[in-house]
Amino acid sequence: MGQISAFLTALDDALWGTPMTVIVLATGIILSIRFGFRYQRKILFNFKNTYGKMFSKGEGEGTVSGFRAASTALANTIGTGNISGVATAIVSGGPGALVWMWVSAFFGMSTKACEIIIGQRYREHYKNSMDEYVCDRSFVLKNAFGWKKGAVLLAIFCFVFGPWTCSVQTEAVTSSMNQAFGFSPAIVDVIIGITCLVTIWGGLERISNVMSKTVPLMAALYMLMGIGVVILNLRAVPGVVALIFKSAFSPTAAVGGFAGATVRDAIQFGVARGIYSNDAGTGYGMIAHAPAKTDHPGRQSLWGWGEIFLDTFVICSITAFTIILTGSYYKTGATSGALTTLAFDAAYGPIGGKLTAAAIAVFAWTTIIGMYYTCEKSVNYAFGDTALNRKIRPFYMIYYMIPCVVLYQIKANTLWAFTDILSAMYVAITLFIIAARHREIFRLFDDFWKRYLPAKESGQEVPVVSFDCGAEKKG
Repeated sequence: MGQISAFLTALDDALWGTPMTVIVLATGIILSIRFGFRYQRKILFNFKNTYGKMFSKGEGEGTVSGFRAASTALANTIGTGNISGVATAIVSGGPGALVWMWVSAFFGMSTKACEIIIGQRYREHYKNSMDEYVCDRSFVLKNAFGWKKGAVLLAIFCFVFGPWTCSVQTEAVTSSMNQAFGFSPAIVDVIIGITCLVTIWGGLERISNVMSKTVPLMAALYMLMGIGVVILNLRAVPGVVALIFKSAFSPTAAVGGFAGATVRDAIQFGVARGIYSNDAGTGYGMIAHAPAKTDHPGRQSLWGWGEIFLDTFVICSITAFTIILTGSYYKTGATSGALTTLAFDAAYGPIGGKLTAAAIAVFAWTTIIGMYYTCEKSVNYAFGDTALNRKIRPFYMIYYMIPCVVLYQIKANTLWAFTDILSAMYVAITLFIIAARHREIFRLFDDFWKRYLPAKESGQEVPVVSFDCGAEKKG
């Protein structure tokens, strides 16, 4: 196991080295410039058309409301990546890793918006087997490029190995619950497996319904806990802010149990953990937002801002400040969810650790469920809109849960290395798709801002812009 761990760590370092970091950041920067930084600067408009329409059913063709689709996406983004992922980023990259999480998130808003537009543009309506609008990377390879064989191979790879990334979720839950309550990891693991399986058995309607209620509530409670830590340590905040920015651009010295970190470490772990947390560039955005009922892909793409703002700039920052303000990253040898649990324990006493462990459990639970939905789309593509697709789904649900409940005992750094490797592959494919289909992305972006939105705001009757590649091919 030690040799496997060393190999995965070495491969992780190679994939997330300077080239990948530069490509990811450069893509976000180029897209942001082309979009005129609309996703970053039109904050009031973005808020009004995302969280401001939480209870709107939406108009146009789709399976669920735009907010429910976003809640499924947020289940992926707001998870243990915000808690255990941030913790491992700081332990490995130092406090400065947070700055690079912010940088990648700022420009990643444009990247994620592109994914959402692509998902809406190249989706298909599966009427026979599930009555749902679906899309993922495989659907795009077929509908945008005509690469049917490559799309099938990609779908098989994703639905076979995708569930393995959820082991980081169960590891974080079992370690934090053991840290806070002394609960047996095996018992906690079984409970996660059973409750997740019951939820995903209900399909998209149950998943989106549960996510739209659970994710906002837990995010709000976690934010209140983090704000409380900042208030309790208000005098130390300026020094922590200075440390964070200094560590982002100069090596961080070793102190206590912290081994120190280079600037390269800060950038690598900040960008890698940031992408895992907010999913910008991974392709999950095109999957989660494909079934959204919206009047134009451009409007749905505003969730690129909504998800990343809440995920990285708010929740990841709260975790990082709590860990750094309490000094937990160098006072203890803990990492992953256990480190964040100890940080809140240091701030509030035992009750803080227990509340954090509960938050990690819920976040991980929602992420496992949200990740199932993304993996299921690969199954849908592989088996098509057929009766076999409907019949195979229950068996896949069971397979999906196996890695989640079996691999939790592996060390956190090994699980994160494996997750990073898969994320790197997903990012490479997604960035290729964005680059290859940039003209269509820009066309829809310009159509929304220059034609559709002005006409809509002036009171004109404007037909909704919606796509179904399956219907297009039949027509």
